[in-house]
Amino acid sequence: MNRFKTSKYKNTTPKIPKKDGWIANVRGGSFSSQGNHIKSSCGLVAFNTDQAGGGMVGLSSVDAGSDGKWTVTQISCHADLVTDLDFSPSDDYLLATCSADETVKLWRVCDPDQDQPSNAEVTLSPGDGRLEVVLFHPAASGLLAVASARAVQLWDVTRDSALTVLEQHADQLQGLAWKEDGSLLASSCKDKKLRLFDPRAQPSAVQCVQGHQANRDSRVLWVKNDNLLTTGFNQVRQQEVRLWDSRKLTSSLSSLSLATSNATLMPLFDPDSGLLIVSGNGESVIDCFEVNTSEPFLSQVSHCLTDAPTRGVALVPKLAVDVGCCEVLRLMQLTDSFIVPIIYQVPRKAGQDFHADLYPDTAGHSASMTADEWWKGENKPVERVSLNPSKRPKPGAPSAQKTPAKDLTRDKSKEETSTSSSPLSSPSSSAVPSRSPSSTSGLSSGFIPSPSPSQSSRAFQNMLGPSSKFRHIQGAVLHRDTHITNLRGLHLTTPGECDGFCANGQRVAVPLAIAGGQIAVFELSQPGKLPDTALPTIQNTVSVADFCWDPFNTHKLVVAGDDAKIRVWQIPKGGLTETLTEPECVLRGHTEKIYSIKFHPLASGLLASSSYDLTVRLWSLETGEEVKRLSGHQDQIFGMAWSPDGKLLATVCKDGKVRLYDPRKSTAPIQEGPGPEGHRGARVVWVCDGKYLMVSGFDSRSERQLYLFSAESLASGSVASAPADVSPSTLIPFYDPDTSVLILTGKGDTRVYIYEIVPEAPYFMECSSFNSSEPHKGLCFLPKTECDVCDVEVARAIRLGKSTIEPVAFRVPRVRKEFFQDDVFPETSVWWESSLSADAWLSGSNGQQRKISLRPKDMMPVSEAPKEAPVRKYLPSSVYLEEKTDEQKKEELLSAMVAKLGNREDPLPQELFEGVDEEEWDD
Repeated sequence: MNRFKTSKYKNTTPKIPKKDGWIANVRGGSFSSQGNHIKSSCGLVAFNTDQAGGGMVGLSSVDAGSDGKWTVTQISCHADLVTDLDFSPSDDYLLATCSADETVKLWRVCDPDQDQPSNAEVTLSPGDGRLEVVLFHPAASGLLAVASARAVQLWDVTRDSALTVLEQHADQLQGLAWKEDGSLLASSCKDKKLRLFDPRAQPSAVQCVQGHQANRDSRVLWVKNDNLLTTGFNQVRQQEVRLWDSRKLTSSLSSLSLATSNATLMPLFDPDSGLLIVSGNGESVIDCFEVNTSEPFLSQVSHCLTDAPTRGVALVPKLAVDVGCCEVLRLMQLTDSFIVPIIYQVPRKAGQDFHADLYPDTAGHSASMTADEWWKGENKPVERVSLNPSKRPKPGAPSAQKTPAKDLTRDKSKEETSTSSSPLSSPSSSAVPSRSPSSTSGLSSGFIPSPSPSQSSRAFQNMLGPSSKFRHIQGAVLHRDTHITNLRGLHLTTPGECDGFCANGQRVAVPLAIAGGQIAVFELSQPGKLPDTALPTIQNTVSVADFCWDPFNTHKLVVAGDDAKIRVWQIPKGGLTETLTEPECVLRGHTEKIYSIKFHPLASGLLASSSYDLTVRLWSLETGEEVKRLSGHQDQIFGMAWSPDGKLLATVCKDGKVRLYDPRKSTAPIQEGPGPEGHRGARVVWVCDGKYLMVSGFDSRSERQLYLFSAESLASGSVASAPADVSPSTLIPFYDPDTSVLILTGKGDTRVYIYEIVPEAPYFMECSSFNSSEPHKGLCFLPKTECDVCDVEVARAIRLGKSTIEPVAFRVPRVRKEFFQDDVFPETSVWWESSLSADAWLSGSNGQQRKISLRPKDMMPVSEAPKEAPVRKYLPSSVYLEEKTDEQKKEELLSAMVAKLGNREDPLPQELFEGVDEEEWDD
């Protein structure tokens, strides 16, 4: 009768406080790591912050001060990104951090209003590359599990070397968890395997089974008794939760599919109540389930819609919850600008009575053994304590719970003293506007009663506003046969105004880190591994400031140099066979280094260039002369872009202005308006048929932002903006006018953002992003004719990696691919053909690009395809509304009972002799 037993936690309700109850002055980072980005002890909350490139950790208190506010401070922890952090379960003020700088550090932190330590108490150097996970043992003091990309090490902080190194994983390790008693260790991996280790018995896995079907990010944790719970993705890209019995890992006990999403699920479990919290990184939904040891194994308790996307989640230890108001869980949600404490309460009458049935004894605050004792084979459970306020122990102060001095007095790696000797206070800032639709939903509590488990934030977004038909666009790197590999000596530090490399439909130009400003040119028609020997190059003689291909001549490359000159190079047919040393012509006129160069979209041989001399100059390649000089800039010109009709030129400048020029009428700007506040860089591109300008830049906090300006009224400022993330590189935009899809990424990024831009609210409609495993130099997009329309490929780009050139296809998933998707592929402009000469344009003529259809001759447009006959899933309402006699009802009931029992006159299986040869049976 367990399935009919009512749970006392079934009505547990999440309560999101008002904004004045949030921890502000937080700058949460959207970093890629295997950690949850935030951890909590009974008194403190530590979280990843984007300051110092992620090398700092933010610190605040769990509860507000006497004035109702929180103090937030930072600790400079590592020289590189902090990938994970964990508080000791036996010491609220002992914090462990691990980093991409390959070290683990233990910190004796203080309350946020006190001076934080400038040096770590202990530094460990596992020496196994970037570290991903650090995890304290639940029972033994001073014992850490440290995971790198593929291996797990156990460390006693009092020793100079690891106690043991567990066997290498076949691929990226993604999740790690101790069993509650600390006897076993479980891991999940990108190779889709779930492994179980007994570290004291053997370094290899004692059990290893197939986990989730997709190799995307997964997590693992221990739940009730001997059960394991994993989160990941199934083969159709749905988020999935699975429950396992660790004693028999042949198959999962239960599985539950959630939303179709790219977000990695972060699970948290409370062993006292059996409640499971699941939240997706970057999503605005938090689900709560109850885990049982029998059917139903997973039952949903609540579905909470938050006010901002989640960057990380952590549970506050049970000793810190308020039992007086029937609080059973407290969740700390890390967002871009706040930490939101979400309280889960059981709806009971609050007061002085202690509800003992809600609060069984919980794990105490004292370690039960030392790391050495555990390693020698001892198993001592942590003493359990009561949560009854009259018996409940108080959380310890920093001075009350010191780990033995011998554990934390020496630095294992002789690390240099940190230059930062005082804590940095977080600058005050307003909240970043949320991209979550819930911010306008009016559901202030964030609680949606009685949802189905399959509901997701996408479903709510569809209900609350328009969505893009490209929202499920998928980016994919094409087959390795199309790659150019073994690139050597790439120049990875080109100026910020340069895209880093350039490509057309036939070839790619890449700058090399060789004296003389050399440029390598590779033919896309000749993929494969490059030889180790030197390649023929273009010797530009000076460092490359910017370069681009002539859109109307695939053999002409124009290069701007540090010497204020522009050189025009002609690439021979078939590619470079020998080093080029003499350019076709040299354009002279700028007095200082050039920022960037852009070809006119319609007129052949017309080039625009911007320079440190604060001018924009137009050049005729036919005559090699300057034809126009534009002025009005007061500082560095970050970017410029021609309008689609070629009449206007837009620029964005470091002086915080966006300017619009009509070069044939005036050398001064015809419009000027406020641009991005940040001074780290910006780019501009024309969108929505030339009616709007999209600028990618930085806000006053140096966070990347997208801004949309009306081309008719720049002075009124941006009409819309959208936050991206925190990164030092400028987002380089590409806009496809056929689909209104905007694709952006930065040099050194791993993520490619995709939006559909519409000329009315909400203006920016976010689509699925594309993520790569390694940082790239950037993307260069090819002509639309390179796209495979049969596979609904709307854009194709070339991605430059550290040593590879890879084609990337962006496809829209469609069902009826046998038809030409004419709603996605309208007639496209032939922008690779000029429509007039430079002299004609300068004299006042305006050209227009011709358009062509991308439809193959043998494909029928989907708009003309025969309609599929709808399949009725339910009986018509007339069947249910029809009045039936008592005799008909009896007849239906009798027929149903007979069908349930089956035909008893059917022969038994053994009478059919199935599986036995007739001659063999006769013998």
